[in-house]
Amino acid sequence: MTRSVWLHVSIAILCALAVLLFLRVRGASGAPLSPESTAAGYRLAEAWCKDCHAIDAAGAKGRARDFVTIANRASTTALSLKVFMKTSHHRMPNLIIMPDQADDLVNYILSLKRN
Repeated sequence: MTRSVWLHVSIAILCALAVLLFLRVRGASGAPLSPESTAAGYRLAEAWCKDCHAIDAAGAKGRARDFVTIANRASTTALSLKVFMKTSHHRMPNLIIMPDQADDLVNYILSLKRN
């Protein structure tokens, strides 16, 4: 194959991957919050996060940002929260969070967003 053909094939593959990523991100952020998932997320936050974070509006301030503030940042999305949870941070314990647990925790945090 010539260099030109490889270039066209590579561009086509990259475009296809970009479309798939866009569809995945769009689908993940457009889903309604499930009450069961939100409640499960609250229970996880209570078990794992409340020592450092205020996990609801009534909670006392901890050493880390409270979840209401995090939820109401303009940059906070389901995707940004999931990426944050998968990233190691020096002042945050490295929890092993299963995908369904991450979904529940994200749904809970996003439920605190003021419209």
